[in-house]
Amino acid sequence: QLQLVESGGGLVQPGGSLRLSCAASGFTLDYYAIGWFRQAPGKEREGVSCISSGGSRTNYADSVKGRFTISRDNAKNTVYLQMNSLKPEDTAVYYCAAKRSSGYVCYDHQYEYDYWGQGTQVTVSS
Repeated sequence: QLQLVESGGGLVQPGGSLRLSCAASGFTLDYYAIGWFRQAPGKEREGVSCISSGGSRTNYADSVKGRFTISRDNAKNTVYLQMNSLKPEDTAVYYCAAKRSSGYVCYDHQYEYDYWGQGTQVTVSS
């Protein structure tokens, strides 16, 4: 069974950092582009970042550029989202998603993805 599991969320003060992980089971991430999305209470889910299957291309939402970094370790079958300088407006449930892709392609839209994790809560508050 193909499964994505997010971890690393929690409560952090403004200005703090968290690293989210997206681990795959039942399949290898080598041939999948990965996206991170988030959904805040009362808001629609939005794209945060994505990375191509080989890791050579990444995209970021304007709201997180310079603060978040996406990376992948295919040997560990895991993708990471390093989040620094966190703000209260970053509070949301964060999801990772996978789309089979072998090219230098990164997908920004949730409808393009085939597999989703259950999400991990990130709360930024003092």
